[in-house]
Amino acid sequence: MLLEEKDIAAVRPDALGPAAIEAKAESLAPGKATMALGKMFVLAILAGAFIACGATLFTLVQGDTELPFAVKRVFGATCFSMGLMLVVCCGAELFTGNCLMVCGLNSGKIDVKGLLRNWVVVWIGNFVGSLLIAVLVYGAHMADMNGGAVGAAMVSIAAGKVTPDVLTLFCKGVMCNFLVCLAVWMSFGARTMVDKLFCVIMPVTAFVACGFEHSIANMFFLFEGLFAQMGGYATGSITLVGIFYNIGIVTLANAVGGAILVGLSYWYVYAKKEK
Repeated sequence: MLLEEKDIAAVRPDALGPAAIEAKAESLAPGKATMALGKMFVLAILAGAFIACGATLFTLVQGDTELPFAVKRVFGATCFSMGLMLVVCCGAELFTGNCLMVCGLNSGKIDVKGLLRNWVVVWIGNFVGSLLIAVLVYGAHMADMNGGAVGAAMVSIAAGKVTPDVLTLFCKGVMCNFLVCLAVWMSFGARTMVDKLFCVIMPVTAFVACGFEHSIANMFFLFEGLFAQMGGYATGSITLVGIFYNIGIVTLANAVGGAILVGLSYWYVYAKKEK
C-alpha cells in the first residue's frame, strides 16, 4: 500500500526546520493551557523531581575536592543535563520550558489567562517536586558521602546563590533560560529519543558550568543546602528569606530569557504576519 504524503512526513528521519519548530511550539500551547489541573500538577511535580535528580548528581560531583575546577564544573554540569533529558523524553511540565508558550499566545491560539494558569500551576508543582526530592535525598544521608564533603558542597552551592546582588542574579537567570529554552526548542525538532538527548546536553552543560541560575533547580539546591547547614555539615548564611530572594528574582529572569529571547524572537521571524 502506498503511503500518503502526510504519512511520509510523519516517518521521515530528518529533523524539523526552524519554521516547523516554531509551528510545533504554537501547536503545543493550547494543550498545555487547557490541560486538566490535576494532570498538569502531577506532570509539574514530576518535572521538578526530574530536575532535582539531575541537580543531585551535580552535587555529588561537586563533593569531590580533588577534581580540577573546570573538570568538576563541566562534568557535573553534564550530569545535571539528565534532569532536562527526563523532562523532554518522559513527558513533564517544566515552568522554564513552558515559557515558549508565548508563541501560541502571540498567534492567538491561547489567551493570557490560559498562559498564566499553566505557568502558576506548573511553577507550584515544580516546587513541590523539587522539595520532595530534597527531603528524600537528605533523608537518605547523601550528605555523609565522601566524609561529609558532599554535605559541605550542598551548603557551598546554596550559599553562593543567596549572596549575589539583584542585577547579577537577573543576568544569570536570563542567560540560563535562554540556553534551556534553546535546548527545548531543538528537542521540538527532534525525530528520535537519541536526537532529543543530544539536543539537551550541550546547552544545559553550558548554563550549569557557567554558574547561571535556574529557578526550578534552585528550589532543590537552596533547600538541600539549608538542610545540610542545619545538619552541621558546614556553616553558611542560608535563610528562608535568602532562598525566596533568589527564587523570586531568578523566576522573573528565566521568564525573560525564555519567553523573549527565544520564544518571541522566533515567533517574530517565522510567524508574525507582515502588513
